[in-house]
Amino acid sequence: MTLVNTATDAAPATTAVKEKHPAALPMLFFTEMWERFSYYGMRALLVLYLVNAIGYTRSDALALYATYTGLVYLSPLLGGYLADRYLGRRKAILIGGITMALGHFCMAFEPLLHLSLGLLIIGNGFFKPNISTLLGSLYRENDPRRDGGFTIFYMGVNLGSFLSPLIAGTLGEKVGWHYGFASAGVGMCFGIAQFLWGQHKLGNAGLPPGKSRIDGQDWMHILLISFGMIPTVYAIMGIWSFVGPVWNSFALIVKLIVVIGIIAALWFGSGAVGNKQGKVETPLTREEWHRIIAILIMGFFVVFFWMGFEQAGGTMNLFADKQTDRHLGGWEIPATYFQAINPLGIVLLGPVLAMIWTRIDQSRFRLPTPAKLAIGMIILGLGFIVLAIAQTEANTVGKVGPQWLFFVYLLHTIGELCLSPVGLSMVSKLAPARVAAMMMGVWYLANALANYLAGMLEEILKGSSFPLYWFLVGSSIGAGVVLLLITPLLKKLMHGR
Repeated sequence: MTLVNTATDAAPATTAVKEKHPAALPMLFFTEMWERFSYYGMRALLVLYLVNAIGYTRSDALALYATYTGLVYLSPLLGGYLADRYLGRRKAILIGGITMALGHFCMAFEPLLHLSLGLLIIGNGFFKPNISTLLGSLYRENDPRRDGGFTIFYMGVNLGSFLSPLIAGTLGEKVGWHYGFASAGVGMCFGIAQFLWGQHKLGNAGLPPGKSRIDGQDWMHILLISFGMIPTVYAIMGIWSFVGPVWNSFALIVKLIVVIGIIAALWFGSGAVGNKQGKVETPLTREEWHRIIAILIMGFFVVFFWMGFEQAGGTMNLFADKQTDRHLGGWEIPATYFQAINPLGIVLLGPVLAMIWTRIDQSRFRLPTPAKLAIGMIILGLGFIVLAIAQTEANTVGKVGPQWLFFVYLLHTIGELCLSPVGLSMVSKLAPARVAAMMMGVWYLANALANYLAGMLEEILKGSSFPLYWFLVGSSIGAGVVLLLITPLLKKLMHGR
């Protein structure tokens, strides 16, 4: 059953005053802002908490960070599928928000560390793909405002991630780690409240099949599923205590092959045939398959971007903590504050980029989506040139000034603005409507692989002659150049979208 009625959902918000964005955009902006506040508060604190509070080694902390962030971006594949088929996007968003709030509050208690991470992973899977595709359903096909709307939405992501290192980071590093984690839970509760308060502006978009509103029975399902995740995570932890040692004995390439095989089986087994009523859906057309192939190719290339960018929560976080002189007079700047540079830059530069993309896309100089992604990758590589030089300097003198990280984050910010909101918009444009949320999950699969590699890359390169940051210079710039070269092929696969 198709759960995305793009034309119907978009019409009330877009046909009356064509130059304006949908009325629900501000509500989705603030909902996403608070959810990202909670996530990036956790991201800013996790590695520092593991190393400085619990006593993890650097490699063990980065390995847990890699597993957590990788699964955070893998879980949307399942959450998107369940929303497409059974739940509807609104129920999925509420289930995800409540489950993540539970996870953040559990982080306030050290013995519940792994339960907390499990709840956050599962909750993110329900929340993340569905709020993005819900926004996409409010725009008509080939709407020139779409990229601008997603860039505005992405500003909400980064407003939340700017506030979280300052608030959760200050509480965590200066007051107590668990206060920082609890503040992330409070932020998630604000996000749920914002969504409930403003959902009337969505019209019928994102409702469960056959429903005109979220009713009492839906709420019973939402609460049962959300709180039922606690015993579910404990059950998974019990199973993992037996399976984990065997899995950990496998080589990385074997793990990747197994995971990709399982995902492919799930996708082909569920994406093209029956719905929950047992009816047979119309098979995907040749053009729809071409568009899906384009998403998959671009998803492969963005792995190289996020593999570098997500060093921010791992090695770059430790670089700020251990190898950066953070003293300002008699005050030591918390290491988490450096992670606020990137989102602040996006909040300030986001409107400029939104205006630029909208004007370019409405002109004869319109850049195809793959070219925008490639530009972002190349700019990211320039940032790693700066960081590689800073690392060499730190190895010589011990600590370097904060200006090095400032310039790195500035370049990474510009690269991110070229890639991430445009990528989200691209998936919503290209994905066939009946698998839209699932394809958004597939897009996040690229992020999952990239996040896992980001945390493990230092360990993987340990036996080679490649310094980490110089390796990332080559991988990001190289991928960007190749993507530019194959842009004409991708344009054909996109069929003018």
